[in-house]
Amino acid sequence: MNLNLDDIWNDTLKLIKTELTEVSFNTWFKTIEPLTINDNQILLGVPNEFTKGILVARYLILIKNAIKQITNKDFDIKFIIPGEEITDIGQTIQNEINDNSTSRAQLNPKYTFDTFVIGNSNRFAHAASLAVAEAPAKAYNPLFIYGGVGLGKTHLMHAIGHYILNQNPKAKVVYVSSEKFTNELINSIRDDRNVEFRNKYRNVDVLLIDDIQFIAGKERTQEEFFHTFNALHEANKQIIISSDRPPKEIPTLEDRLRSRFEWGLIADIQPPDLETRIAILRKKAKVENIHVPNDVMLYIATKIQSNIRELEGALIRIVAYSSLTNREVTVDLATEALKDIISNTKPREINVKLIKEIVAQNFNVKVEDFDSKKRTRSIAYPRQIAMYLCRELTDLSLPKIGDEFGGRDHTTVIHAYDKISSDIKNNPELKLKIENIINEIKGK
Repeated sequence: MNLNLDDIWNDTLKLIKTELTEVSFNTWFKTIEPLTINDNQILLGVPNEFTKGILVARYLILIKNAIKQITNKDFDIKFIIPGEEITDIGQTIQNEINDNSTSRAQLNPKYTFDTFVIGNSNRFAHAASLAVAEAPAKAYNPLFIYGGVGLGKTHLMHAIGHYILNQNPKAKVVYVSSEKFTNELINSIRDDRNVEFRNKYRNVDVLLIDDIQFIAGKERTQEEFFHTFNALHEANKQIIISSDRPPKEIPTLEDRLRSRFEWGLIADIQPPDLETRIAILRKKAKVENIHVPNDVMLYIATKIQSNIRELEGALIRIVAYSSLTNREVTVDLATEALKDIISNTKPREINVKLIKEIVAQNFNVKVEDFDSKKRTRSIAYPRQIAMYLCRELTDLSLPKIGDEFGGRDHTTVIHAYDKISSDIKNNPELKLKIENIINEIKGK
């Protein structure tokens, strides 16, 4: 039997459509992409872990039965999210990174410049990314993009990769998280494959490395990346790096790496304003082919202000809630669907003064002690916790936080942050205490 997956999947969708409401079908099945097929397995691409979970829990049997009706054969169905490696399909996945399809496989197909919503908060980073994509290694090298979680850094990195491959299909483009880079390095050392590892990352045209802050403190990883960076830069190859903070604020990052990250252009992404948040929701609804009234989009954009990932997740949650309860999408339904993740009260403004006051109360010290030169543990440790919380809960730079604690140097803040981070990991009692303090600061 000639197994043409596209034909099989199109016929499968026709069957499934007769079994579901239009809302459920559009919500869960329009985003599925047929990937590969062999004698006993079909891989289907889905946009995220949430969709994968719903499909496995509610629709897997329906899909398998529909495919069996079309093919007269039982297939194992596996859902793959972007970035997940395809391993147990009965065909060889080429490892050579000069293969265009392998370069593409690392990139989320939905993360392109066309799907990126531009606003005042990200205009500079978008322009810089487009300039690099149009002229790799000629515009800005490296390009360093930083910003908070879920603001679009990874989207821009993938968009650069897609654009370059569209212009030059033979380009060797590698996207990797710093965590994966570290794990591959460890495995290469263990298996005596150092040469193979270095060839993989030093013989590319474009290297996109995400969340570089996680190599801080890892001496061997920093050493390897330093030489990788040098090899690529000297060969006039493009390097794009992302982080949750600028190079100068990454603690325990080697100075030689810090200076290299600052050679090119540093671009930041800030939380989106209201107009941009609404535009992001409209774009997401269009891409996912779902209808959401404008008043519901305004409600979501008003309630979720800092994180694009949470913003889009709220939209999907509302549509899923509508589908599962067979109700129309309204503001009332949205309020009900999001009641566990947003508050109806205006969030408390968090600043250094508030953090100091609440930490001081919890440790029975005076607020003014935090600004003093006193170094007894009963004062120094709560001061370090307050500095840690200022770094976690505010957008202040390290030097500014130091200024707020009696004019201390930013390296003191870095030491405090690293110290408390380590203590939290090793002391469950302290972790619980700090979680309670954070809830108190947030007014929960």
